[in-house]
Amino acid sequence: MSGAPDQPAQSVSSPRRPKGRWGGLRPIGDFRQGLGISGPPFGISGTDRLSLFYSFTATAVLVGVFNTVNVITVTHAEPQLGLAAPIIWEGSSWATLLLFFWIPWIAWRLAPLGARPRWRLLLHLPAATLFSLCHVEGFVLLRKLAYWLAGSRYEFGPFLPNFLYEFRKDALGYVLFIAGFAVIGHLLRQRETASEGPATFDIRDGAKLVRVAFADILAVSSAGNYVEFVLRDGRKPLMRSPLSALEAELSPRGFVRTHRSWLVNAGAVTGLKPEGSGDYAVELGTLTVPLSRRFPEALARLRG
Repeated sequence: MSGAPDQPAQSVSSPRRPKGRWGGLRPIGDFRQGLGISGPPFGISGTDRLSLFYSFTATAVLVGVFNTVNVITVTHAEPQLGLAAPIIWEGSSWATLLLFFWIPWIAWRLAPLGARPRWRLLLHLPAATLFSLCHVEGFVLLRKLAYWLAGSRYEFGPFLPNFLYEFRKDALGYVLFIAGFAVIGHLLRQRETASEGPATFDIRDGAKLVRVAFADILAVSSAGNYVEFVLRDGRKPLMRSPLSALEAELSPRGFVRTHRSWLVNAGAVTGLKPEGSGDYAVELGTLTVPLSRRFPEALARLRG
């Protein structure tokens, strides 16, 4: 796909990082964007909220089923234990796993499966270890408390060999979590893209209206209190709106936030060019738009 033949090539270079009183530290807003969080603090937008909800619900149900099967198995194999002990063991494991579910979720947001550079995926090694450590320490504490309330005492045994045993199971669970996050997120994006709606978008600036097909919008950039649309025919109409509002409206139509100042039409992308340090240049015909390393999910989506 290309722009109008009489239009000269345009290039937008990545802006320099501001050096305010925080030095080279990443702004809080950018860090939250990397986690898939936008809008007000602690708010999770659109697809991310649904993905988190479905992932957590599926985990709670599936792990609960496995724990229930374990209770049945133990009570059948060792009836002398009674029912209370297996329920305490499996229930404490289920509860703490859900309590620390946020660890693999945040790790996945920071390092999705398509993350670039690839070394970022190494983040999952300490994340999986932390997840297992919290899970084990958590269910041990819950079991000790339950036994104490029952007038008894729970012994976990030697920590290191028992932790390594539990870690192997938790590592497998962690991998399944990450795969589940990726699959659910992909299915939700497909559903949004296929959702019914008008095939055109109205660009309004006061009383002026420009009606264009979504496929004819190459990109949208922030321009102060306005946003500037870059159309396939070379026009660049303005509309008074924050870019975040346009992101929420255009994301279901295949538009991806690649930079704090840019949205691009994923269907119009003709190439990706590495720029070094994890940044990329997104080519849309003759238009070039920056893709910041602070938006790893955008890179994964465009590459996918």
